[in-house]
Amino acid sequence: MLEVSMNYTYRVIIEPDEKNWLASAPALPGCHTYGKTIEDAQKNIGEAIEAYIYTLLEAGMPVPGDNSLQVLKTVNLPESRKNTRQVITRKAVKQLAHAYV
Repeated sequence: MLEVSMNYTYRVIIEPDEKNWLASAPALPGCHTYGKTIEDAQKNIGEAIEAYIYTLLEAGMPVPGDNSLQVLKTVNLPESRKNTRQVITRKAVKQLAHAYV
């Protein structure tokens, strides 16, 4: 058994789905899971990250770090433009966001 005593910190994204909470670690491609509750999703992604790291270490591969930065940005729309066709609708923004995920 491989003995490792290092700490790894990764940004985790948890978001609702139709019936579950989806969890992913963007710095670890393909490392994602779900849970019926947020707490389940947090527990499951922790286990998934551990398995991912152990798999890399056992294969002699480097473990990627996560030096990403998450920033939330609020955009204020002027009242005069809120109801014009020039403003992107929420549906269009949601579709655009899903296209990049």
